[in-house]
Amino acid sequence: MQRNAQLDQAGLSASVAHNARAWNALAREGVALAQPARDDELANPLATVDPAGWLGGDIRGWNVLCLAAGGGRHSALYAAAGAKVTVVDISDEMLALDRAVARERGFDARLVQTSMEELSMFAAGEFDLVIHPVSTCYVADVAPVFQAVARVTRSGGLYVSQHKSPTSLQATLRPEGAAGTYALAERYYRDGPLPPAEPCRLRERGTLEYLHRWEQLLGGICRAGFAIEDVLEPMHADRDAAHGSFGHRAQYVAPYVRLKARRGDGSAVRSAGKLTLVGD
Repeated sequence: MQRNAQLDQAGLSASVAHNARAWNALAREGVALAQPARDDELANPLATVDPAGWLGGDIRGWNVLCLAAGGGRHSALYAAAGAKVTVVDISDEMLALDRAVARERGFDARLVQTSMEELSMFAAGEFDLVIHPVSTCYVADVAPVFQAVARVTRSGGLYVSQHKSPTSLQATLRPEGAAGTYALAERYYRDGPLPPAEPCRLRERGTLEYLHRWEQLLGGICRAGFAIEDVLEPMHADRDAAHGSFGHRAQYVAPYVRLKARRGDGSAVRSAGKLTLVGD
């Protein structure tokens, strides 16, 4: 069984609407990020999604929100691990893949089409775990996202997120100059979306992407009411990779950061210049 809530188009920012259209197109093309989970991954789903062991080895019965995570991969893996799965995505085409996989694999999933910072349809403290794959780069301001996640995560619950590192979004995609190394081409302190880039594993064609500084990522999660417990930079460097390839560039610039954060108990949180309470 699959349950689905449709997106209310009213009030969408221009950038969010743009990225919804872009991800619809990418899903129709069947890009790598729109590929459902494979049989070999589903054979041991928890090892696939949690190689670091952050989730404690057993998530059966957990209420899990897969945030901005359509595409048929995360929903299938967490359902196969025994969780009760809700998927949020801005793209109806990405959610259609989750619907098809749920039907094929015989699991239940609640599918909700909405932007990652608009989670008002969920109850406070509804989820034991929010899993958030790389997607914060598609919103101009991450603070509302983290605040929305904090509201729907129970006290003591986990928020596991992955982000494009700021340095990776600053750096050139191809090596430059006689030394053949990568240069910082974008300002760290900047407003507005990044300039369009060639489609590659590091940049998704047609999307608007934003660079978020470390203070906005790490500080924003903490200010929303979480305590960061662990930080990983997934290893993608390959000494034998072809010059200028993804694996070669990763020797110089770590492309992603993965964060484990735990929800506090409703203590005061300072946000946007005022003191608020994050309730359970």
